[in-house]
Amino acid sequence: MPVGERTRTTVRLRLRVVPGARRSQVVGRLGESWKLRVHAAPKRGRANDEVVTLLAGTLGLAPAEIGVVAGRTTRDKVVELSGITLDEAEHRLAAAAEADA
Repeated sequence: MPVGERTRTTVRLRLRVVPGARRSQVVGRLGESWKLRVHAAPKRGRANDEVVTLLAGTLGLAPAEIGVVAGRTTRDKVVELSGITLDEAEHRLAAAAEADA
């Protein structure tokens, strides 16, 4: 699957998530994925919940519009976004990574 893949009404993105970070942030590109750091530990879905919260704030989406569809128990994840285009998601993630750099 490429970095971003369009389905009928949604966009899917690959993520590489680093749990247990000092703060949650979008780091930038890592190969075909977006690298995110989240403060939460990878226990009982807390890191996944924080990924959704971070993406919602970064992309201007409601948490209900974001779902982890693959990689619930691994660092490599695929998320599905609704209510945003692939180009807009890429632009907002890049802007967030640049702002945190």
